[in-house]
Amino acid sequence: MSNVPAKTPESTIIALDAMGGDRAPKIVIEGAVLARERYPEIKFIFFGDEAVVAPLLDKHPVLRACSELRHTPDAIDSNLKPSLALRQGRKSSMRLAINAVAEGEASSVVSAGNTGALMAMAKFVLKTLPGIDRPAIATMLPTQTGETVMLDLGANIECDAENLVQFALMGAIFCRTVLGRTEPTIGLLNIGTEELKGHDEVRIAASILRERPIPGRLLGFVEGNDITAGTVDVVVTDGFSGNIALKAIEGTAHLMSHFLKQAFKSSLLAKGGYLLSRGALANLKNRVDPRRYNGAMFLGLQGVCVKSHGGTDGEGFANAIGVAHDLVARGFNARIAEELARQYGITAAAAAANPGPVGDIL
Repeated sequence: MSNVPAKTPESTIIALDAMGGDRAPKIVIEGAVLARERYPEIKFIFFGDEAVVAPLLDKHPVLRACSELRHTPDAIDSNLKPSLALRQGRKSSMRLAINAVAEGEASSVVSAGNTGALMAMAKFVLKTLPGIDRPAIATMLPTQTGETVMLDLGANIECDAENLVQFALMGAIFCRTVLGRTEPTIGLLNIGTEELKGHDEVRIAASILRERPIPGRLLGFVEGNDITAGTVDVVVTDGFSGNIALKAIEGTAHLMSHFLKQAFKSSLLAKGGYLLSRGALANLKNRVDPRRYNGAMFLGLQGVCVKSHGGTDGEGFANAIGVAHDLVARGFNARIAEELARQYGITAAAAAANPGPVGDIL
């Protein structure tokens, strides 16, 4: 094994759960190779079964030279309940990768493993930022106008109004920090745009956001079709509705891809049309490629944790690593802490005194 030096301002060390994902550790290694080409300053600590991971790592000398492999035979099963994973997975590749961030050995952690287990472990080990009651899962989605940030996508099934307000703040700061939008627009997902529509929690959250100074501009309520229309920069919702909306969008994208393939196979003339439009179709495929948007952020933790889709390939996992790299490089957590201190008057010292419970994800 090579030795990785302690984290310095000149290097970004990322902890990788080598055993998480449908095709791990192969896609984890492939993703790390691609990410290293894009970000030459990155170094890695791989956590996983040495007998399986080492032979794959040895095939890539450049990656091997900037990586450390820490052996653990334990891995979190994709079907394991978060509460059991938290109790039984203390020596798992996922838990040890998260521990590396908490102990300052790595700047961030990336895993394609069990989402519920990753959230439970990350919240338990890393704790939440002061002023944040619950972390939220956020991702970027392609829209007609560019990209939209959406949260929460499944971490919190039930949310009160203050949770939604906190999600709005974190989403807006993400837009500022990562997407470079100085005054991001915010919308609360609802069943209509009228002020009297929706649950009490959503309407109360809107009222709070209208009165409180926020790092963005509240546009009010948005509906499901506004997500892909790009009506707002940040779409805020509870994890139940957010996860359903995300899966519906993904399913629709797969359906349209299926219909398009079937249409081009329907006749010789259609096949000729495909040949003439290959360039445009390639651009379309790249624009909506889910691998391009892979890497959901766990916002609100005292450490950067990124969840990759479990069924992705090396390209998708490399993009998840890129998300982690960008969040660290742009000081995302520090900016959230600053904004929360301004909003609530809570200092960083409060985090240690009141880390918060593990929450309802267990």
